[in-house]
Amino acid sequence: MIKVLIVEDDPMVAQFNQKYIEEIEGFTVVAVAHSGHEALVKVNEYQVDLVLLDVFMPGQNGLKVLQEIRTKQEEIDVIFITAASDAQTIQQALRYGAIDYLIKPFTFERFYQALSAYKQTFRTLKQQPQLNQQELDGLLSNKKIKEAPVEPLPKGLTTGTLEVIVEAIEHLKDHPFSTDDVAEKTGISRVSIRKYLKFLTDIGLLGERMTYGTIGRPVYAYLYNEQNRHLLHHYLVDFEK
Repeated sequence: MIKVLIVEDDPMVAQFNQKYIEEIEGFTVVAVAHSGHEALVKVNEYQVDLVLLDVFMPGQNGLKVLQEIRTKQEEIDVIFITAASDAQTIQQALRYGAIDYLIKPFTFERFYQALSAYKQTFRTLKQQPQLNQQELDGLLSNKKIKEAPVEPLPKGLTTGTLEVIVEAIEHLKDHPFSTDDVAEKTGISRVSIRKYLKFLTDIGLLGERMTYGTIGRPVYAYLYNEQNRHLLHHYLVDFEK
């Protein structure tokens, strides 16, 4: 197993990254750090193969952490996952030896590609004491990267209906909406829509709150978490960002 340290100051983002890793065979998260200083402590505490590293963190930023790792000659690889998109930061990260650089927000497919390419390189270099030029070129160009698997929907749900409902939700996203609002937009029965809204709530695309109408009957209102839109890539392979 490839042992991963997640370094991310936002606990929710760290949790999402850990969830992503758990869905990719061959990786395990050994620790999570929320600052540069904590990251360096964790590197000493745990056997780590790969660090997923943010740039913007309190105290020591990600570039300084990578510099420290290189100064100590730790046999650790680093992939940056960060909102830092300026050319100077990217260039510095690559010069310090980062093997990949993901700019937030990113898709699960891009995350999957980064880790799959790393896994392929990691295993090949561990198993083969020597490589020929063709084998090395294949690793460096990531020609053998696989596409991210599409997860099956829960029983009773279909991708076609999900796409219709998501499209309706995106028209309603500026305000809280109800099952009836989606039914009116789509023409799909409220019973069916409730199943899809529950699914979208379970994966984190929707937030849910209960309100009470004039006759005291509870009504569920849904809020669209646009920052979690990328989660649909797990289930809709052609879903456009």
